[in-house]
Amino acid sequence: MRKLKTIKKKHSGRDVSGSVSVRHQGGEHKRYYRAVDFKRDKTGIEGRVIAIEYDPNRTSDLAFIQYVDGERRYILRPVGLNINDIVKSGKDVEVKIGNALPLFVLPLGTVVHNVELTPGRGAQLARGAGCYATVSAKEGEFVHLRLPSGELRKVRGGGFATVGTVGNIEWKNEVMGKAGRRRHMGIRPTVRGVAQNPRSHPHGGGEGRSGIGMSTPKTYVGRPAVGKTRNKKKYSNKYIIQRRKK
Repeated sequence: MRKLKTIKKKHSGRDVSGSVSVRHQGGEHKRYYRAVDFKRDKTGIEGRVIAIEYDPNRTSDLAFIQYVDGERRYILRPVGLNINDIVKSGKDVEVKIGNALPLFVLPLGTVVHNVELTPGRGAQLARGAGCYATVSAKEGEFVHLRLPSGELRKVRGGGFATVGTVGNIEWKNEVMGKAGRRRHMGIRPTVRGVAQNPRSHPHGGGEGRSGIGMSTPKTYVGRPAVGKTRNKKKYSNKYIIQRRKK
């Protein structure tokens, strides 16, 4: 049986050389990382929900599953899945909350989450609190999915998806309450560039409240902060039927 809980190593935004590569990180409270079953590859074996747990590393809650063969695993808890409910994965299982099935066997209009892009690789889509995707159509070996962003894309039908919506929907309405809580979460303060000195930021310096003093805003390393800043060509573009931005 694999170890389900391990101490999460702190990196505090540093890279292998010890330099800060991601700002505003550090000082978080000790956490345990819980190994979540994103593959749902335990096919044909029933599991019972024995606990619902909070996970500090993600927005959704976790369901702790006890399988009939004795193995235990964590899965993302969908809305409506409670203690003592039975879950199962496979091609011929019932289409109900918490069960995982290949996309090509799901009826049109089914709401799913925890969706695999590549069969067997593990879920990559619709994993955050309140997220879901909708099965819209079927075309050969592909299934059309309407994603949380509004994008419509083709996904291979052999990939597994879990029925239902990821739970803890009210997460987005949660108020931090105080700065100290953000520090416990490992989020350090963000300071405006114009409030810094010239050595720390291109916007820094000047007497009193001064503007940025340049034609275009810059990042702290001097790169343009407005306009086109990345190449939008991706290998997966061919699978996108309708973009989220029309």
